[in-house]
Amino acid sequence: FLRELVSNAADACDKKRFLALTENKGAADDLGIKIKTDKEEKLVIIEDSGVGMTKEEIINNLGRIAQSG
Repeated sequence: FLRELVSNAADACDKKRFLALTENKGAADDLGIKIKTDKEEKLVIIEDSGVGMTKEEIINNLGRIAQSG
């Protein structure tokens, strides 16, 4: 499961890089993935600086995201 989340974050960075090169949409110079933990709250936090999703995209793709792993 964790590998899939990191893979999705990498895909988001790749998509942002592609859009920056092909459509002049934003800069592709500050892309990255951060993985942090919060031991007290028992959380693993994965953040990426790639392209995000709108609420509509999340609703439309949630089933596909959950089934892809």
